[in-house]
Amino acid sequence: MNTTENTAAQPLLNTLQWRYATKKMDPAKAVPEDKVERILEAARLAPTSSGLQPFEIVVVTDPAVRERIRAIAWNQAQITDGSHLLVFAAWDNYTPERINQMFDLTNEQRGFKNEGWENYRQMLLSSYPQRDAEVNFQHAARQAYIGMSTALIAAAFEQVDSTPMEGFEPAALDEILGLHARGLRSVAILPLGYRAEEGDWLLGLKKVRRPREQFVTVV
Repeated sequence: MNTTENTAAQPLLNTLQWRYATKKMDPAKAVPEDKVERILEAARLAPTSSGLQPFEIVVVTDPAVRERIRAIAWNQAQITDGSHLLVFAAWDNYTPERINQMFDLTNEQRGFKNEGWENYRQMLLSSYPQRDAEVNFQHAARQAYIGMSTALIAAAFEQVDSTPMEGFEPAALDEILGLHARGLRSVAILPLGYRAEEGDWLLGLKKVRRPREQFVTVV
C-alpha cells in the first residue's frame, strides 16, 4: 500500500480502533433516529449469497419488550441501557416463493430479464428448496452475520457504540417477537447506544488482536 492509499484508509482504521464491545451503556443517551436509519441502511446494502438477502432486522425500542429479552439473554444490561436493539433474524428455510420473490424484484428494478440470471434462478430452485431446512437456515444465518458486521462498522462510523451478542435463548426470543409465524429464526442481537463514562471495565483498555504475521498469509 502506498502512502496515498494508507492516508485514505486511516480514518476507517482509526474508527475500528475506537470501537469496542461496549459493556456498559449510558441509559440517558439515546441514539438519534437518523443515525439508526443509516446503520440499518448499511446492513440492507450488505452483500449476501446470490443476492437473496435471507434475513431481516427487527428494531426493538419498547422498554418492556427489551426487559423481556434481557431476561432470556444472560441479563446483559446493554439490552435495556442502549436505546435500540437490533435483532438479526434469518429465514428458517429457502422456499421457491422466497427465491422467486428476490429474482422477480431484481428484474423489476432493473427493467429487463437476463438469460444467465434466469438460468441461475432455475439452478437455485432446483437445489436450495430440496435441502434440509436446518442446512438452509445455517446458510441464511451466515448471511445475517455479514449484515451484522456491516452494521457494526456503520455504527462505529456514526460514533455509536454497539455490542454484538449471541448470548440469548433463540427459541425464547423467537417467541417474544413472534418470529416463527414470519418464517424467521433469531441469529444475533446488537444493542446500540453510547458508552458510559464509568462502570465499563473494558473502556480505555488496549485493543488486542493477533499480530499481522500470525493472522495473514500471502500465497
